[in-house]
Amino acid sequence: MPILPELNGRLKEIYQHGMELGNNPKAFSKIGDCGSTPAWFLGDFDRGEKFYKLGNHQNLTQVIHEFQGSYDRTSLAAKSGFNASSIFAPIWANKTQCQADESPLVCEYRVHRPAFAFIMLGSNDIWHPDEFEPQMRKLIEFSIEQGVIPILSTKADNLEEDGSINDVIARLSVEYGVPLWNYWLAVQPLPKHGLQKDMVHITWGPNRFDDPQVMKAGWPVRNLTALQVLDAVWRFVATP
Repeated sequence: MPILPELNGRLKEIYQHGMELGNNPKAFSKIGDCGSTPAWFLGDFDRGEKFYKLGNHQNLTQVIHEFQGSYDRTSLAAKSGFNASSIFAPIWANKTQCQADESPLVCEYRVHRPAFAFIMLGSNDIWHPDEFEPQMRKLIEFSIEQGVIPILSTKADNLEEDGSINDVIARLSVEYGVPLWNYWLAVQPLPKHGLQKDMVHITWGPNRFDDPQVMKAGWPVRNLTALQVLDAVWRFVATP
């Protein structure tokens, strides 16, 4: 499946439902583990142009401006060690911002009211692989009910050794008709497929998309392709 998603009319229905519920068309959320925190993922795009170089990707300027405030925001449903089950466990919710019985996911959607959500899970699900697909289904269905378009991301690693988690992610994107951001494919040409020696964590590089050497690292490729996906989905659903 391609890096950037194939889009369909159902996304506009989800988006419109979200607008009727009062979601913010200029907000997105990050759902995932430590790789979803603004220190690494997209945070620079709220910090000013001195923190990134778009190079030949000047067309992304508009989407960067459109979603100011979401890039450097710390999600209430993103935390080191999170797996697909963690986001539904109230014990992991932020006690200062979430209600007593709220899970991190429910809390994040209530507080931030996003129109879109990057779903970046799987690396910490290898210990309980049987729970991954049911929890992902629950996540996708809840997002759709809340009028939030879930953008599912494949992962760069293959800790499960058979690619089965990415297979589940891709299959569910087709079944539910929601966008797939195939990050796994994006890092295949990179040295060690964009992974550090532990073959888990992504290689770091600044967000200088105009530097071919920098773009051999996993993180700038992650941030570039994430912006491209957000731009494509946003333009598609926001266009009458």
